[in-house]
Amino acid sequence: MNTLILYATKHGAVREIAGRIADSIGGAVLHDLKQGGSPSLAGFDCVIIGSSLYAESIRKEAKAFLAKNADALREKKLGLFLSGMLPDEAEKCFDNNFRKDILQSANAASFLGGIFDPQKAGAFGRILMKAATKQSGYIDTISDEKIAQFAVTMKT
Repeated sequence: MNTLILYATKHGAVREIAGRIADSIGGAVLHDLKQGGSPSLAGFDCVIIGSSLYAESIRKEAKAFLAKNADALREKKLGLFLSGMLPDEAEKCFDNNFRKDILQSANAASFLGGIFDPQKAGAFGRILMKAATKQSGYIDTISDEKIAQFAVTMKT
């Protein structure tokens, strides 16, 4: 199965997760949506799209890609993943950021954790993180177990 993993990240956590998924699946093509454009979906059986969350919203590059390619995505084996620091908000974030038909056609939709690095975050980001999580230092909640489960679902 030819797999394309598209991702949109602000500070790199989604790129890290996409790389781990690619390693688990084997042979996947990675593409950063922030780099502009996207590969043609025609040569891929499976498409995985991941985005970081900021204020419960996915990255604008992911939104634009989803809007432009919704019809084609429904014809593919589709995986969606989100990266962030508030796993309890995952279901709401999926519902608020993805069209219902896209969510229903997805083989997997998973919240895979995230990284908060205060050195990469601006002052406002540090304030929000402290308010939301009561923590202000480096936090890594990426779940290798959830990534492995997601990859197995997408491989079968």
